[in-house]
Amino acid sequence: MARDRVGYFGEFGGRYSPEILTEALEELEATYSKLRKNKKFQKELSYYLKNYVGRPSPLTYAEHLTKHWGGARVWLKREDLNHTGAHKINNAIGQALIARYMGKKRIIAETGAGQHGLATATVGAMFGLETVVYMGEVDVKRQNLNAKKIQMLGAKILPVTSGEATLKEATSEAMRDWALNVSTTHYIVGSAIGPHPFPTIVRDLQTVIGTEARKQFKKENKSLPDAIVACVGGGSNAIGMFAPFLKDKSVKIFGAEAGGLGSKPGQHSATITYGKTGFLHGTKTLIIQDDFGQIVPAHSVSAGLDYPGVGPEHAHLAETNRVEYRQVTDEEALASFLEISRTEGIIPALETAHAFHVAKDVAKKLGKKKDIIICLSGRGDKDVTEVLRLLGEETV
Repeated sequence: MARDRVGYFGEFGGRYSPEILTEALEELEATYSKLRKNKKFQKELSYYLKNYVGRPSPLTYAEHLTKHWGGARVWLKREDLNHTGAHKINNAIGQALIARYMGKKRIIAETGAGQHGLATATVGAMFGLETVVYMGEVDVKRQNLNAKKIQMLGAKILPVTSGEATLKEATSEAMRDWALNVSTTHYIVGSAIGPHPFPTIVRDLQTVIGTEARKQFKKENKSLPDAIVACVGGGSNAIGMFAPFLKDKSVKIFGAEAGGLGSKPGQHSATITYGKTGFLHGTKTLIIQDDFGQIVPAHSVSAGLDYPGVGPEHAHLAETNRVEYRQVTDEEALASFLEISRTEGIIPALETAHAFHVAKDVAKKLGKKKDIIICLSGRGDKDVTEVLRLLGEETV
């Protein structure tokens, strides 16, 4: 989408960060501006995406789900088949390479569901970089498997106990660490959030999802899909899926955000539905806040969507009505989690389960002989224990 000013998407975006980070952000912007046009960097990135991540990820026709829903043909962009099990590795690989080009020996990250932390720990081990991952104490407990994997890879996990002890607090602590160690450290922001140039960098690195999906679908069907769907927390998998289709007006685009337990403050993470314009973690975007501008605690059954803000480009796409964002409750997401597992033989991440719920309704309304692509952003191994706890093993 066209930007009015550098680093902005319409009125959203920009750089609103402590002065101590200005030099680091300017260095990052200048470095990335050169690297995105650098053939050596792009060749190196392509090498790792192919030979380490396992790209391109398949575009799978979901035959059983199509029949089960009785509407449009359903296609799945299989980011769950990437190394580490989600889309997060696309961004982590790219930013680790950027860190190396800047001469940084240490990388840090925030994580909610643990997938970005896992991806960062993975590239840290591969490139020999000291790695620290900030994770809310609540998320360490509900995503314990990923927390253990992160440590197994040699990274250090620092549990965050302040506030709600989830993704927002983990991001805040990572920002503080970066401010204190900018000369040696690169902060690998995991979603399309944060001060400029992070939303652009993350979007560009994740656009491989939509670029592949568009090419794969056209090769198979000699046309474009009628609709695409992705889940939205901060919004990295979604913006990566959406970006290559934004100019295709025939393609309807839907984002699924976390409706949680209800519409009251503190019960959800439906930022676009209920958020107001404000400033969070260095960017101007939509934020769940009260009448006094104080951030309201977010909630979602999915740790990866449990964030009270959203990437500024998503805020712009909502404002311009290019993308329709819908909220999905915890109960609906859990039902979709089980439905997809039993119908298609794929256990999706709880984050992706939100997208499946929206896609089910869209597919039925589109009707037969239409096509819909769902970004299957990650696999659900990490969520099985939590789902069993929530539903009770006897009900699964």
